Amino acid sequence: MSIRSFMEEHYRHFNAAATLDAAKGYSQHLESGGKMLISLAGAMSTAELGRSLAQMIRQGKVHAISCTGANLEEDVFNLVAHDHYERIPNYRDLTPEDEQALLDRGLNRVTDTCIPEEEAFRVLEQRLLDLWVTDESNGLRRFPHEYFYELLLSGQLEQHYQADPKNSWLLAAAQHNLPVVVPGWEDSTCGNIFAAHVLTGEISSPTIVKSGIEYMTSFIDWYKNASSDSSVGFFQIGGGIAGDFPICAVPLIRQDLREDVPLWGYFCQISDSTTSYGSYSGAVPNEKITWEKLGVETPKYIIESDATIVAPLIFGYVLNY
Repeated sequence: MSIRSFMEEHYRHFNAAATLDAAKGYSQHLESGGKMLISLAGAMSTAELGRSLAQMIRQGKVHAISCTGANLEEDVFNLVAHDHYERIPNYRDLTPEDEQALLDRGLNRVTDTCIPEEEAFRVLEQRLLDLWVTDESNGLRRFPHEYFYELLLSGQLEQHYQADPKNSWLLAAAQHNLPVVVPGWEDSTCGNIFAAHVLTGEISSPTIVKSGIEYMTSFIDWYKNASSDSSVGFFQIGGGIAGDFPICAVPLIRQDLREDVPLWGYFCQISDSTTSYGSYSGAVPNEKITWEKLGVETPKYIIESDATIVAPLIFGYVLNY
């Protein structure tokens, strides 16, 4: 039984029905000529979402990505250090002393998965530093994701690959030159490393890495161009800055630039944040109408579940597996 057949047979009520509705809506949006942005919050790269997301990118089902700095780098961490990751199935039972023991071994835990510091972080650090220093000496400035694109496309990391590169969503994005925005990159591991090298004086100017405001202005240009001939949808995994940053592009253009652009033409959010007062992640989609992000007629879906379960199913449906 295909994923589509399975979902259509069994996903009939509650969050299951919302998942099927969202998957059908995603497919219909693309079939009508629409484009789709995906936002990645949480630890989706460490959860190896690239196993399905990379194929979505390769098949033209994704047209832009907004992600946290953590999701940007952790896809590459997994690519070069996969064999050194450790899974901790009983993570709920860990004592503070158990956590300290993991730290002492150079393991940084994300729920049930530990990222190895030496094999992941340090493999990239010197290579990124070389790019930053070279750009500074040449008077160049680039966005965070552009440095990762160069590392991946240059082939210099291939000798370190431990995961199958076909499962790297960032490699697929680089190969297709997919537009990417990374708001708040500074709080990622590599953002912290960059700041440390500024503080030590190895990099004299923090402005060689382009800022969030520059990401926003660049994304505004992308949205205006993308929406000029087709509807642009918004598929949000989790909450936070990865979602809030790009979705604000529409009211910015309409209210601050006073230019007429279409509202987002599709909206889906997968989140385990239940509907609540004052929570962006827990806000129902209709609240976005009041902020001039979505319209009354915009197809809207909210799935209150675990994105590591739901997103691959929706992607499988869209890919017609």
